Amino acid sequence: MKFNFDEIVDRSQNYAAKFQEAELHYGTNDVIPLWIADMDFRTAPCIVDAIKARADQGIFGYTWRTPKYFEAVAGWQEKRNGWRPDVEKMAFAPGVVPSMRMVLTMFTQPGDKILIQQPVYHPFSDVVLNTGRELVVSPLKRDDAGYYTVDFADFEEKARGCRFFILCNPHNPVGRVWTPEELRTMGEICLRHGVEIISDEIHSDLMLDGHKHTCMASVSPGIAAVTTTCIAPSKTFNLAGLQSSTIVFNSGERKDAYVAELKRMDIARNNCFSLVATMEAYTHGEEWLEELLVYLSENMRFIRSFCAERLPELKPNTPEATYLCWIDARALGMDDETLKTFCVEKAGVALGYGPDFGVGGSGFLRLNAACPRATLEKALTQLERAVHSR
Repeated sequence: MKFNFDEIVDRSQNYAAKFQEAELHYGTNDVIPLWIADMDFRTAPCIVDAIKARADQGIFGYTWRTPKYFEAVAGWQEKRNGWRPDVEKMAFAPGVVPSMRMVLTMFTQPGDKILIQQPVYHPFSDVVLNTGRELVVSPLKRDDAGYYTVDFADFEEKARGCRFFILCNPHNPVGRVWTPEELRTMGEICLRHGVEIISDEIHSDLMLDGHKHTCMASVSPGIAAVTTTCIAPSKTFNLAGLQSSTIVFNSGERKDAYVAELKRMDIARNNCFSLVATMEAYTHGEEWLEELLVYLSENMRFIRSFCAERLPELKPNTPEATYLCWIDARALGMDDETLKTFCVEKAGVALGYGPDFGVGGSGFLRLNAACPRATLEKALTQLERAVHSR
């Protein structure tokens, strides 16, 4: 490989949230932190070089967003996913979750029903409940092999009376890449019942083992007309700390109203580093990404092989996308709080806590596999020793 994903980078002194905030969630920082969803890899060298060149200018004033910025976003989507969003309907966002919150507060009313599918990334429920909207949950179905699908009968029943459906595409934490047929069925149900869609596609570049992402807004003109899409380079290129996302609206009027609200809050500009990093990532970052995807796929195979041979009490899934592994730990026979404490105190590993992801999360753990294989092996070995020494 041209890029070295085996390199161990010491993040303990660079104010990394996954290290410093572990104590808030797990009571200690003395753990291998595989809980929060960012990567332990250096980003693409071209991005580092672009940021260094910008820093060398030595002036960090207000930053104007060149039209090349959204053109780079659109060009990337067209090349990678076959969907070219309209740059006139694009707007900057400091993050995907803040943009979701703004859409709900601006285009729904308190008490309106918002549909999500659980288990799912926990801020989905947070943004609904924290804005005074009513949370409606349609649980995903899981078969005996650990494969998740949509319960379309339940989804349609729950969609009635909802204002928005928040879709995780691809899905965090279960790793599904929704097929065009699945997306079409969900989208047409929404159309039948007057439900708009927010499609969180932040993980859409992280396709494993040849899977192909389909943008919800690309499925049909009718579905596109009710879909707002949230995308970002943050997961793809490990740029979450630069706080740069893009929201693609389904109308120019909606986009203009959103931008006006950003301006009222004085957060409508990129910072000077996110501007150049985003353009560089989407213009020259593809070679790095392709090697990353190979490494992540191999990491997932390593996890499955390790658990099958040495730790059969844990049953990892086979994610089609993301760098997140969803692990069935129910065979350990522990309640959720005991399982969380066991992983931290006995194994020294901090993992995502299943109940945080809602219905269907009990007994499960989420492991961030975006780390050097040596780190992954160390964490799994510590888990193995802890389990076998009970």
